Amino acid sequence: MNVVIIGCGVIGAAIAYELSLVKGINITVFDCQPPAQASTGAALGVLVGVVSQKIQGKAWRWRETSIQRYETLIPELEAITKQKIPYNRQGILSLCSEEENFAKWQSLQSIRHSQGWELEIWDNDKLKSICPQVDNPKIIGAVYSPQDRQLNPTALTLALVAAAQHHGVTFKFGVTVLKPAPKTDDEPTKCDAVETTAGKITADWFIVAAGLGSTPLTAEFKQMIDIRPVLGQALQVRLGHVLGNPNFQPAITGNDVHIVPVGGGDYWLGATVEFPNDGNEILPNDQLLVSVRQQAIAFCPELAQANIVRTWSGLRPRPEGRPAPIIEKLPGFNNVLLATGHYRNGVLLAPATAYAIREMITSSSLQS
Repeated sequence: MNVVIIGCGVIGAAIAYELSLVKGINITVFDCQPPAQASTGAALGVLVGVVSQKIQGKAWRWRETSIQRYETLIPELEAITKQKIPYNRQGILSLCSEEENFAKWQSLQSIRHSQGWELEIWDNDKLKSICPQVDNPKIIGAVYSPQDRQLNPTALTLALVAAAQHHGVTFKFGVTVLKPAPKTDDEPTKCDAVETTAGKITADWFIVAAGLGSTPLTAEFKQMIDIRPVLGQALQVRLGHVLGNPNFQPAITGNDVHIVPVGGGDYWLGATVEFPNDGNEILPNDQLLVSVRQQAIAFCPELAQANIVRTWSGLRPRPEGRPAPIIEKLPGFNNVLLATGHYRNGVLLAPATAYAIREMITSSSLQS
């Protein structure tokens, strides 16, 4: 069986690796860029799973699947590639600024306990004793999720690519998939081949994991999936020493702002959520990035002493008029699968997406 994956961000790379574990599948991945560009390269890698407010349905099941899979996937990839993947196992600390939040969190704590997951609710005294770097009079406590994680999305994606190559997957970068090739048979619901800048490619399955590039590509299939860009900006600051307890460095989040320790007294701060004003073009709003830094300093005043090392931005793929992500067959085709439009949860949901695509392909093959 021959499978073509279009796109090599974290989603395409995760699918390639997952399918490489199945015997009898020959996999080729195409991307017009090197791996881990676009939204993957701009992501902060904060895996908001257990501490999210999603409690049922696919939205929760996919999170749970991914959080569980990462615990085995990271050591698996490190063993194959002999490379360390920055993976923070010290949890996520979600700051609370209003009394009514605690009732909501207590309800979630009970639900998570019934699901076999941990959440801790800290009052302000406990928060100050464990994380003294948090110093804001409006913060009344926090929710600590010890089983949530943070990782480096670029390092993860490169490791997925290397491990997939180790298992025989072929990657072709600098190649653009243009459109489906003209039909050579009478099966209207099957795509036989695609045209690329490197020539015609045939396969049994085609997986579109191209993020924002999925829209123009699916338009060529006459089944356009409308995915719009949402810009996110972030910055890396250097304090020169760690905040609070050197032995306890969780990712801290509050008011949709993340403070992510990345080692050596450096922190990632982000991210903005910026929608296009007209059409699909979005110019980064400098003031919004300033406000992210100011919010992080408001939570942890010591960050005011940190120097800005770099800033960056990326475009997230957000489906228009429907929930993210899109993991399904392309309408009208039995062998073209969509794994795209993950919006702000591409890194979080990559393992679950890969599982879902693997199941769709292997179950269809068994039925046939």
